[in-house]
Amino acid sequence: MRHCACFVFFCLASAACLAEERFPPPDFTDHQVPQTIVASHHGPAWLYVDLAVLTAALSAASYFALARRSRRALLLLSIGSLAWLGFVREGCICPIGAIQNVSLALCDSSYTIPVTALAFFVLPLIFTLFFGRTFCAAVCPLGAMQELVAIRPVKVPGWLDQALGLLAYVYLGAGVLFASTGTAFLICRYDPFVGFFRRSMGVNMAVLGGAFLLLGTVVGRPYCRYLCPYGAILGLLSKVSKWHVKIPPDECIQCRLCEDACPYGAIVEPTIAQPATERKGARRRLLAMLAIAPLLIAAGWGLGSMTGVALAQLHPRVRLAERMRLEETGKVEGTIDASDAFRRTGRPTEELYHEALQRLQQFRWFGSALGGWIGLVLAAKLIHLSLRRRRTDYEPDRAGCVSCGRCFWYCPKEQVRLGEIGSISLIPSPPAGER
Repeated sequence: MRHCACFVFFCLASAACLAEERFPPPDFTDHQVPQTIVASHHGPAWLYVDLAVLTAALSAASYFALARRSRRALLLLSIGSLAWLGFVREGCICPIGAIQNVSLALCDSSYTIPVTALAFFVLPLIFTLFFGRTFCAAVCPLGAMQELVAIRPVKVPGWLDQALGLLAYVYLGAGVLFASTGTAFLICRYDPFVGFFRRSMGVNMAVLGGAFLLLGTVVGRPYCRYLCPYGAILGLLSKVSKWHVKIPPDECIQCRLCEDACPYGAIVEPTIAQPATERKGARRRLLAMLAIAPLLIAAGWGLGSMTGVALAQLHPRVRLAERMRLEETGKVEGTIDASDAFRRTGRPTEELYHEALQRLQQFRWFGSALGGWIGLVLAAKLIHLSLRRRRTDYEPDRAGCVSCGRCFWYCPKEQVRLGEIGSISLIPSPPAGER
């Protein structure tokens, strides 16, 4: 089934890569063509059909992962989700991109978020609070693409995995900043897979998407683990979910097969008792991290405020105001389409300059908030790594586990439950130092 799924996926992806724009946009000087948002092919009513499909898929994924415990069913559901939400509906509406709609609606009273976009954003969050990341398991088309190409994934070293995992939170903060200020929908613009869904993309995005798929053959779900902003939110909610995927159906025999089978580094091993001196050292490290946390947040806030001017230059109105100033003072020759269009409106340039100054002040505040957010994320990670937890069995890391069910196939106790093998007695796990 895996080889068949990969074949179907690569045929669809190849067709997407070969597609080109029939009428490429003209190349205007200093003019950035905005990203086109593709409307529904079947009218607004079909958005509610998509919402019903999303609800049904989330329910099925939660049932397959927690109750039926079927990796095969999850894999088939992921193929169906990829086909409908990805290639048929062309990746829109997407809960990942809806982050930006929600952010803009909260910061701009003139923008009204569509009900379907809000529902797409909220529904997976609700399911995650109850069942863990079952949306990632078999509903998200981006995750499904990466799951199908994960042919021979290798383990990423723990220190590197932890460090790269911070990027998703940084990307989340940047995406919220640019959406809230009306600058750009950054997450949608640089979605590496939407070009495959729409069978049309530029060269740069084709290279980016192809690179992620190629990397995904040896590194499990690289976009999901290290860049997906929605996955960062789901990971936090999954930590406190009411129910979550369990590796063995009942008692863990500590065979370590699940740890070897998981390509996402999402299984944590049992802990061993520490000597009193090591426990004291761990407490001192935790206290040190708690003391450093406010300094990291304050430093991030201060550094972020210094980036306000640079960030504001990315807003089209600020860039236009700067261009108008250069043209009026004679520091540049000629005009561009954007400046000509503004002059035809008859509005005074002072009004544009005033708007640009307001944007600059806004970006200074948002830049500070982004820097403080990055400092908070870094501080939380250091505190998290300093905490000592007691575990007697191999368990899924609730934040990192995407409930894909790979560990089910390798768990001997699961094979007993399915009647594939006879009963198994408990095998004591050797101390960590002897492994």
